[in-house]
Amino acid sequence: MLFWVISMVMVAVGVYARLMKHAEAALACLAVDPAILLVVVGVLMFLLTFCGCIGSLRENICLLQTFSLCLTAVFLLQLAAGILGFVFSDKARGKVSEIINNAIVHYRDDLDLQNLIDFGQKKFSCCGGISYKDWSQNMYFNCSEDNPSRERCSVPYSCCLPTPDQAVINTMCGQGMQAFDYLEASKVIYTNGCIDKLVNWIHSNLFLLGGVALGLAIPQLVGILLSQILVNQIKDQIKLQLYNQQHRADPWY
Repeated sequence: MLFWVISMVMVAVGVYARLMKHAEAALACLAVDPAILLVVVGVLMFLLTFCGCIGSLRENICLLQTFSLCLTAVFLLQLAAGILGFVFSDKARGKVSEIINNAIVHYRDDLDLQNLIDFGQKKFSCCGGISYKDWSQNMYFNCSEDNPSRERCSVPYSCCLPTPDQAVINTMCGQGMQAFDYLEASKVIYTNGCIDKLVNWIHSNLFLLGGVALGLAIPQLVGILLSQILVNQIKDQIKLQLYNQQHRADPWY
């Protein structure tokens, strides 16, 4: 019931965030849009928890079996994703790099994506995917001579080193930084890419990530176990009712 309510809230927030965007932004980058992701996860979570909630209230074996099988499939997919990510870490790193580069390309197309990238660069003290020069992939920050943008050869303000006691954020602090070499640019902005920073963060927080994974796995396993117990109890009740009906019909009972 709790997860059912949470799923409805997720769908409502995702739909609201989607409707608040401009039409052109809505079609810009659907693959990495947090609002779309929130809606999809919320809908799937709603359908799954609907089966479990209504199935248990109505003692419906079909809904409970559907809930149990779907929850088992989700658990196995999560387990497989974790194992494959560990075994094929190089390919996983390449996929992450592809996602980050795609996000850089669509940085100005989606406000949610822009805020997410800015948060990540500030959090991990990084800039771009591999280096700050990756921002040249974005049409606004591209360093080509024929680029008319005022942000030509620049980087977002989230790449800039923090300034102590700064009352107003200087959003133009990354102006022209791609034209400088690493040594000169490092005096103003972060020059290391976010991929290496993210990998280092994962390695240093393996116990935390393991705890989160365990926290997600335990409710799923408990849900699978309890749904199967309830299904068996319902089947036993049905057998008992059939047994009683047969003996009531027996004249020698």
